[in-house]
Amino acid sequence: MDHLLNKRVKDIQISGIRKFYNMVSNYKDAISLTIGQPDFPTPDHIKDAAKLALDNNKTVYTHNAGIIELRKAISNYYKKYNLEYNPEDEIIVTNGASEAIYIALNTILEKDCEVILPAPVYPGYEPVIKLLEAKPVYVDTTKNDFKITAELIKPHLTDKTRCIIIPSPSNPTGVMLNKNELLEIAKLLKDKDIFILSDEIYSELSYDFEHTSIASFKEVFDKTIVINGLSKSHSMTGFRIGYVLSPSYISKEMIKVHQYINSCACSISQYAALEALTNGLLDCNIMKEEYKKRRDFVYKKLIKMGLDTVKPNGAFYIFPSIKKFNINSLEFAVKLLETQKVAVIPGDAFSPLGEGYIRISYASSIEILKKGLEKIQKFLEGLS
Repeated sequence: MDHLLNKRVKDIQISGIRKFYNMVSNYKDAISLTIGQPDFPTPDHIKDAAKLALDNNKTVYTHNAGIIELRKAISNYYKKYNLEYNPEDEIIVTNGASEAIYIALNTILEKDCEVILPAPVYPGYEPVIKLLEAKPVYVDTTKNDFKITAELIKPHLTDKTRCIIIPSPSNPTGVMLNKNELLEIAKLLKDKDIFILSDEIYSELSYDFEHTSIASFKEVFDKTIVINGLSKSHSMTGFRIGYVLSPSYISKEMIKVHQYINSCACSISQYAALEALTNGLLDCNIMKEEYKKRRDFVYKKLIKMGLDTVKPNGAFYIFPSIKKFNINSLEFAVKLLETQKVAVIPGDAFSPLGEGYIRISYASSIEILKKGLEKIQKFLEGLS
């Protein structure tokens, strides 16, 4: 019966991130600098809110779009980015940001249309695009410090372009776009029938300048879909709470896709998220300061090793080049794991344009990072 399975599903691959993360489990005592999992515990008051929700029997279906109290809290939260979204019909609470991406792309894409992506890029977009029989179009950002710009986008625009995805801060590079760079993209797209998917899941983890949402520019507000969630900002990955913000004419269509695959996000998690976005707005600050110290520490060490590295502005990833060693990224990562018991993600997991790089997650303590980097240096000395 294998031949009857959906060919588009068979043609997509398990994420290279997860594939390598799972490989690490076979190596006892390996230092894993792979997955984007914050190493901070979920704040106690958020866990207490989840327990209270259980005790109060908040265990039933909620409104498809999420409890209104949480949608109001999300609306208030996004005002700091100079944005106003109506909690009644412009906000949908989802099962993580991954579901938010899925329902957004399902709502706006059709067969044979094109989606522009900055590359290297998070591998969660391309499979959804291909499942919908649309075409991913990669913009090479490697010669521009991993920044997508209006100038780089322009040559890739066609009459089939339906959407541009802008992840800022970016996974895997940690690079983010500043206000002026985003404004130039907004100006380019303002008169074009092209949607913008702005993935802002790392918005709270910005170190060198404030996060700007491209949706805050009136020129493109009506065509922008914003993705965010609580996984990274409040270390709530397992709670699976994301959300999607968009003008009501888009949201009213997205809610249909959402309700038929998920009904609603977990009720208990929604009450925990409500606590996070009302009484936990400063929770991220401690994590953010620690990530910034780690960013600086890792960046200095990599530069000292002689690796060409773009300093990230946000998230908790860094993406050094290994091109000088004339070894592909998968072979590099496998040999590093086998010989030094240190795991990183090969760059080709982030599109073909990620080849020649590795992704290191610094969502680990300085002590662990120090040990891991010392082993990486030893490995590099063996290659040289």
